[in-house]
Amino acid sequence: MNFRLAALLALLGVALAAPISNDEIAEKSSQGLRLLSLGENVEPVWKSEDEKLDLMRKGIKFFDVTEVYELEQKLPKGKLNAVAAFPAISHQSAVNPLLSQISIPNMQANLATLTAYNNRYYRSSTGADSAAWILSTVKSIASASGRSDVTASAFTHSWVQSSTIAKIAGKTTGPVTILGAHMDSINLSNPTNGRAPGADDDGTGTVNLIEIFRVLVQSGFKPTTPVEFHWYSGEEAGLLGSQDIATSYKNARTQVKAFMELDMTGYYKPGSKEVMAIQADYIDDSLNTYLKSLITAYSRIPWTMDIACGYACSDHASWYKAGYPGTFPYEAVTGNDDPNVHSASDTTSITNFSWNHSVEFAKVGLAFVYELAI
Repeated sequence: MNFRLAALLALLGVALAAPISNDEIAEKSSQGLRLLSLGENVEPVWKSEDEKLDLMRKGIKFFDVTEVYELEQKLPKGKLNAVAAFPAISHQSAVNPLLSQISIPNMQANLATLTAYNNRYYRSSTGADSAAWILSTVKSIASASGRSDVTASAFTHSWVQSSTIAKIAGKTTGPVTILGAHMDSINLSNPTNGRAPGADDDGTGTVNLIEIFRVLVQSGFKPTTPVEFHWYSGEEAGLLGSQDIATSYKNARTQVKAFMELDMTGYYKPGSKEVMAIQADYIDDSLNTYLKSLITAYSRIPWTMDIACGYACSDHASWYKAGYPGTFPYEAVTGNDDPNVHSASDTTSITNFSWNHSVEFAKVGLAFVYELAI
């Protein structure tokens, strides 16, 4: 290659290295190493589990691409389902009665069960047990409905904690509207064995989704286009579950109308203004605009824009990377969010944990599904 061209490409951040081979991935993985992507247009690097944990403790976000790297290299880049404009809000008369059915006591009971596990770390036995409980709970809702168009199943990974996917079939085959949350929790001092109740991160988003699913199924909601609810494994360790699923959807050429993440919905700093903070990066601008309209129509609290969340911040980034439109309303402007996460102190007993705050996200999540899929 021309040396001037090579130098120019290097300055522009264009990767010149050859793709990592299957043999290298197999060899390094067998040694316990993980392949991490630390930024856009940057070659992934191999790190040990200890080095990976050190990055987490420093607050450095990353995708752990060990399982998805080879498939990603084969898939087309860029957006798959860009939407020029989302529909105007038009179903308040149907949605508002459903919002009144969202039960805070139900969410409290479900969260009490989740936080009773020592932790929900993706490599721990209690992480696997918590995933099994979520699947069982969602399956019970589906089976109690007696509806063949409502299903729930595990999405298994190469680690012990599975993800859960619940589906409400549409009258047509697509595109699908997805609500997501991550089920796992972590104690950064001792991930596998340390106490990590994960009440807010992301127990709140997890129980929000369970309750939205319950209300819609029990109300007889039958969407025009399909709806899915995803509870992801391994978010804390590099967006593992959501990457695995989003990459598989892209490989199957699954059409996705919109994705929304609920990751931490139960806290805002004492003395700060109560808001829904909309993530500013790794999202779809049109969908963010639509989310603002949903919040205005269906929530008692206002929206505001958050500061940039950064690379690989939460599961919405997996869908963004796969080329799908996503959005992410957060519990507070970054800096006013829960300071107790990733520790034994992430419980509902902290000052300013608020179910009245969290339920607003459940309302917006239900409206998101109904308005987009009916």
